[in-house]
Amino acid sequence: MQHAPSQARCRKLRAMVVIRMSSWRQLSIALCAIVFVHSGLGQTYQGRELVKATLLADSSAIVPGKPFTAGLLLRMAPGWHTYWKFSGDAGLPTEIKWKLPAGWKVGEIQWPIPLKTNDPGDIQTYGYQDEVLLMQEITPPAKIDISPVKLSAEANWLVCEKICIPGGANLELELPTSTTADPKNSDLFARYRRLLPQKFPDSKSAIATWSRFNSELRLKIVNDNLANYPTADFYPLPQGDIVVGHPGVESRKGNEITFRIPIESPDKNLSAMPGLVVFSKFPNGNDRAAWQLGTPAIAAAQATQPARGILNFLFFGFIGGFILNLMPCVLPVISLKIFGFIQQAGQSRQKIFRSGLAFTAGIFAWFLALALLLIALKAGGRDVTWGGFQFTNAYFVLGLSVVVLVFALNLFGVFEISLPQSMTRGLLASSDRKDNLGSFFQGVFATVLATPCTAPFLGTALGFAFTQSPIVILSMFVAIAAGMSAPYFLLSAQPAWLRFLPQPGPWMVHVKQFMGFLLLATLLFLLYVLGAQRGLDGAIWASCFLLIVAIACWMKGAFIVPTASATKRTISVVILLALVIASGAYFIGDKFQSSKIDIAASSASGDWQPFTPERLQTERDQGHAVFVDFTAAWCLTCKFNEKTVLENGAVREAFQRHGVVKLKADWTNGDPAITKLLQQFGRPGVPLYVLYPGKSEEPIVFPELLTKSILLDKLETISTAVASQ
Repeated sequence: MQHAPSQARCRKLRAMVVIRMSSWRQLSIALCAIVFVHSGLGQTYQGRELVKATLLADSSAIVPGKPFTAGLLLRMAPGWHTYWKFSGDAGLPTEIKWKLPAGWKVGEIQWPIPLKTNDPGDIQTYGYQDEVLLMQEITPPAKIDISPVKLSAEANWLVCEKICIPGGANLELELPTSTTADPKNSDLFARYRRLLPQKFPDSKSAIATWSRFNSELRLKIVNDNLANYPTADFYPLPQGDIVVGHPGVESRKGNEITFRIPIESPDKNLSAMPGLVVFSKFPNGNDRAAWQLGTPAIAAAQATQPARGILNFLFFGFIGGFILNLMPCVLPVISLKIFGFIQQAGQSRQKIFRSGLAFTAGIFAWFLALALLLIALKAGGRDVTWGGFQFTNAYFVLGLSVVVLVFALNLFGVFEISLPQSMTRGLLASSDRKDNLGSFFQGVFATVLATPCTAPFLGTALGFAFTQSPIVILSMFVAIAAGMSAPYFLLSAQPAWLRFLPQPGPWMVHVKQFMGFLLLATLLFLLYVLGAQRGLDGAIWASCFLLIVAIACWMKGAFIVPTASATKRTISVVILLALVIASGAYFIGDKFQSSKIDIAASSASGDWQPFTPERLQTERDQGHAVFVDFTAAWCLTCKFNEKTVLENGAVREAFQRHGVVKLKADWTNGDPAITKLLQQFGRPGVPLYVLYPGKSEEPIVFPELLTKSILLDKLETISTAVASQ
């Protein structure tokens, strides 16, 4: 065994000591405990070795392919302690980095149930005194060519008493290889295996129920055995940047115990938390046992939300989907559908109904596909947002631009969109089926264009759904699809209502061409988005590619027609494909890909400053009021709010009069830091407007559709002290 602590590592680790405090008094106590430690002392203090580290195994030999358990044994000097994987208000967990040969596997650290200590200054920590064994399962490969085998690991820890000293060691464990092995260090491993948390019991013997009250979580445990233990506690395991206070027992009655877990971070959607339910005869007793409350139990707790609350949010989703029809993103395609209804006036009721069903099916198909993709991304640990993974991708916007251009040229009569003859003879043998397929893709197209829009009610509904189970997410997207498709389904189900629309006639040719100009307006908007994402150069190269696509469409309409000879059609197809592929490789694969832009610098103009989490925290620490505009170049609702409200003279004067710092959080390219804040506020995407009145005051969240009166009223609520600063 070899010890090798270094002064550089000690300095680095000491700078990383995590302190979670709620007052400057507590912070000063912890800092005083650290600053007086000289980095050269490393593992010793006043001539004493504070921690002795050893690697041990529960097997006398390594059997190829057979897992065994290795453990890091830390023996601390009396009065000193190391920390659990969640250290509490101060401290750092012990780390073990194995250096194993190729083909070897190591499992997660198995953490024994820690002790909970309360230090002066209301500092609560979780750790180990005197001794601890941190076990990990190691699986050797099925074939081992050498014997003995040397396994090495680098261990780092923080040991504290009245002062804290970071330490580390490089350790080795040497074991022979054999076909059989005897147990080793059995008593030690057995003692610490008894201290490992157990799985939470099944629902027949124990029930865990989570609830949220303002800034506190409540966990109610119902179990007959817990009533036999005088001491019960909850040790939290917060994830990410969640900051928790000091959990405690809220109430205890018979076989029911309710724990209170204060939440000190701004995540208002947090509804449950992993952790340990610890119980014993005495506080920190050697007989302590624990149940691990992990992700499965939390998922079940979230699913037990009141049905009425879920139905309310589903209704919000339905209303939001209905309002999407009025958003400028989808108006061109919606106009096309209304134009289709006009064409169908006077036709059979069944034909009109089938066309409406096809359009509705297209809306549902896209929303269901989007829901399944978001569920898969969430299961894989990715952040999920409304439209965030689509319009924040410049290539998705470019692809949509191509589709919009092709549709516009089709409406102008440059070419006709036709399917291969084999499909026409088979699946689309009738004109009715061809019309229905067109209606289906119109529904899909309308929904694709709707994804950058966040309508009223929609943000609230989706923000709730993204924190729930996959079933709730899927149900929410079904509700949104139902809301968006409802007008067309009802109109097609009641053809008598079509009499209020104009009668078909020659004027429809001109209307069809006018719809093409509406799609070109949508194309200009998409090119503006590309310019915001990739700069002027990126927009120009994209436009060059779109020009080639337009030429290809013209060639299709002029030369690839049924009256042309097979040779002429073949040559035209080859030239057409060569043009598109070559231009795509040059304009997109080379020029467009290399185009970059500094989003932060380009988005902040006038008296707006680029947003960063650090800038926000600095301004709040200085007592300044801060207004954050979460926006994106492709968000039309954002642009409307900016032009009508945020850039209004009275609003700008109010910002200046109250000394409000204005930060612009540009989400055009999907900044992860901005995504994280959007999720903390329960919003699936932009727009989001947040006013931070002062250092310690709760932030004020505004609705998606901003009004001048709402904003001015909230600005007047800023305290005189903050405004004067």
